[in-house]
Amino acid sequence: MVTNVVTVDAGVNLRKAVERMNNHEIGCLVVLEKGSFVGMLTERDVLKRVVVKARNPDETLVGDVMSKPLVVVEPEASLEEAAKLMFERRIKKLPVIKNKEIVGLVTMTDIARIHPEMVEYIKSLAAKYDLPKRMEKVIHYYVV
Repeated sequence: MVTNVVTVDAGVNLRKAVERMNNHEIGCLVVLEKGSFVGMLTERDVLKRVVVKARNPDETLVGDVMSKPLVVVEPEASLEEAAKLMFERRIKKLPVIKNKEIVGLVTMTDIARIHPEMVEYIKSLAAKYDLPKRMEKVIHYYVV
């Protein structure tokens, strides 16, 4: 997992959030509201919910277009548990939370690329679930 996770407040407008992603050269931000983790803003959220709908990024708030609820895992979870949760919830990014603090972010790409011993397990999960195209691409590129 990566340990330098960047967050954003749900009340921030999209322009500022995207600038933050660009400045950090990342594709997602974990969203906070009143000190609690409530969602995730991804590049895909911006494309599908802002760009395609021609919403004004200065007037659209992160909380209005983020993916929610936030699905998380604890650091003690195994890679198999994390991968299964990603398949079940049809997500590619999974924040790691301990004692209400974010300690990392694991992605399907990280698991497939860095842990080759997980390849067979990921293949078996992929065969069981109806995956969105965004996940299929990761599986076919890194696993198959």
